[in-house]
Amino acid sequence: MQSRREEDVPDEVFGGTVVSMRAFTAAAVQVQPRHEELSPDTIKANVEHCADWVERCVESTGAELVVLPETCTTGFTPAVTPEKLWDLVEGFPGAMTEPLHEVAGRVGVHVVYGAYERGPERGVVYNSAVLAGPTGDVLGVYRKTHPFCTELRSRGGWVTPGDDVCVVDTDLGRIGLIVCFDGDYPELSRITALKGAEVICRPSALLRSADIWELTNRARAYDNHVFVVGANAVGIDPGGMLYYGNSMIVTPIAEVIGRTSTYESWVSARLDPATAMAALSPGSSVPQGFDHLADRNLELIRRHVDTLTGEGGTSFPFDRPDPRHA
Repeated sequence: MQSRREEDVPDEVFGGTVVSMRAFTAAAVQVQPRHEELSPDTIKANVEHCADWVERCVESTGAELVVLPETCTTGFTPAVTPEKLWDLVEGFPGAMTEPLHEVAGRVGVHVVYGAYERGPERGVVYNSAVLAGPTGDVLGVYRKTHPFCTELRSRGGWVTPGDDVCVVDTDLGRIGLIVCFDGDYPELSRITALKGAEVICRPSALLRSADIWELTNRARAYDNHVFVVGANAVGIDPGGMLYYGNSMIVTPIAEVIGRTSTYESWVSARLDPATAMAALSPGSSVPQGFDHLADRNLELIRRHVDTLTGEGGTSFPFDRPDPRHA
């Protein structure tokens, strides 16, 4: 999908690679979902709350891309069955999430938000990220391909995995979408970057340590030389889970250029493609001399493609719950 403006300058070339991205301000907004029993009223209140934060963030920062957390319309742990969740949510576009599209169109920005999405059959629910454009239209939808172990329907949870990547060509540049636990899987971000993403947005409701959150955000940015905008939830969800925020923005050389704290707030930063790879490390006088995408050993990868695409597992013991008893 494309939304590049006619007056935009042509794509520039840096280091032999065509760059569609222009400089702009991005923001990650972390909000707290209502934690009472999930209902149409609580979803409506959550959506309106998110829309209000988007509008205030844009007014304060001038951001042209705003990223909200994973499942910000409901909270991550819904505390209902997959069938009940299916009854409560909808597809995109939809009436429930319209306020987020309305605010995107009214203030003229791109908004990424996480929400549960109704699948083709009752009980089939996707954990999705939606990109709304500056006209309010749906530009792209990504369905989480690596649901966390507790949310997987096959293990007693409520989410069915998606099966594809999402990269959208916008007037800001090429935006890729992943969701929370997806950031633990280097292959997904690598495919997303190879398909042209210059910015990867990661709506999240991360339950593990802040160290893991920072490590995976910085690693996926550095692995693929992309900007990563990670928006993490705060507060308590309907299932009683507590989230710590710490939303951040990371450059293609793994520098955290914006970070917020553990309460409702936002963080913003200027993303500039002309300077993103100007130095080997932040503040260094040594120029960047390598490209993790261009310099891959393709012969080695092709030789071991069966290994990469085959089944595997850790050699170390761990406690994986039996889905029959989950």
